[in-house]
Amino acid sequence: MSSGRRKVAVVGVALADCGRLDTVTPYALHAQAARRALADSGLDRSVVDGFASAGLGTLAPVDVAEYLGLRPTWVDSTSVGGSTWEVMAAHAADAIAAGHANAVLLVYGSTARADIKAGRRTANLAFGARGPSQFEAPYGHTIVAKYAMAARRHMHQYGTTVQQLADIAVQTRANAACNPHALYRDPITVDDVLGSPLIADPFTKLHCCIRSDGGCAVLLAAADYVPDTAKPPVWVLGAGTAVSHMTMSEWEDFTVSPAAASGRTAFGQAGVTAQEIDVAELYDAFTYMTLVTLEDLGFCPKGEGGAFAADGRLTTGGALPVNTDGGGLSACHPGMRGLFLIVEAVRQLRGEAEPGRQVRRRGGRLPQLAVASGMGGWFCSSGTVVLGRG
Repeated sequence: MSSGRRKVAVVGVALADCGRLDTVTPYALHAQAARRALADSGLDRSVVDGFASAGLGTLAPVDVAEYLGLRPTWVDSTSVGGSTWEVMAAHAADAIAAGHANAVLLVYGSTARADIKAGRRTANLAFGARGPSQFEAPYGHTIVAKYAMAARRHMHQYGTTVQQLADIAVQTRANAACNPHALYRDPITVDDVLGSPLIADPFTKLHCCIRSDGGCAVLLAAADYVPDTAKPPVWVLGAGTAVSHMTMSEWEDFTVSPAAASGRTAFGQAGVTAQEIDVAELYDAFTYMTLVTLEDLGFCPKGEGGAFAADGRLTTGGALPVNTDGGGLSACHPGMRGLFLIVEAVRQLRGEAEPGRQVRRRGGRLPQLAVASGMGGWFCSSGTVVLGRG
């Protein structure tokens, strides 16, 4: 953060129950996550004067705050898909740094899987067919098809192979194996990924994120509160946001995501480079999303993501641990997963992950720097947050 502004820390994180939850409501998951995050912080709920939520209620976050018994004086309901929570974290950090709020609670909960199973939700989220979208809707261009088209373009342009994409799913599953909260933990192979049912060429089922229920929460606060917190702070060093397009026809280059812009801003604010990052938590609705985000954040040159991610580099014991909880491909994906990325990044920096999953760098030290980068829509929006230990 720039001089003259208050420093901002993540002081509490928590997961609600995740996985297969057939008898709870999303409101209950919000409450569970919020209580746990406050308990994790050691702060009283009375310090919370800012609240951010999206995706639930008639007037989110008004009715969710009411359900939680909060009366915030700063709110955010930004909704830009999977990157929502990194964008909200950037907004909250700015608000706290400028003195508009002191402690902001970000909360998410969803029963996306249970709703489908119970017939409460009979289709995927519809974006409608008005405005610019009307020119694509008649062609039945689904979300997964849009990601698949982008992946095919990268394969054509740079020689990326489907085996390289599949290996990302394999490594992500390996990370999930040591996470007791991950929905899928059994090892898979590249052949397993390639042999699973075809969804949208080149993606088979195991190239795609799972559908689960779950929730989580993150509490950000001004440095003034840090002496009273239960655990060491994780500082927000930099954040960036960006949007790209709504219709595929307006996307100039299928091989470049808005993470290229949000990452540049976040790393610039933090005063670090991608090569200094110890842990990366990246949105992975599809394997290609991981690959292109690695490139766009500067971990490797454009077009080299497939080779960069090889040889176990992305596992918790690899050169660049990515999605250390198992990601959306194996751990959980209850909808807008971006907040889970921040929770996992903080836990890794604190050294709280389970044995076998906790990242250790050279000399056995804990990671010092982490990045959480969310993606929304079909590469439509991006939010990137750089976090560091005290």
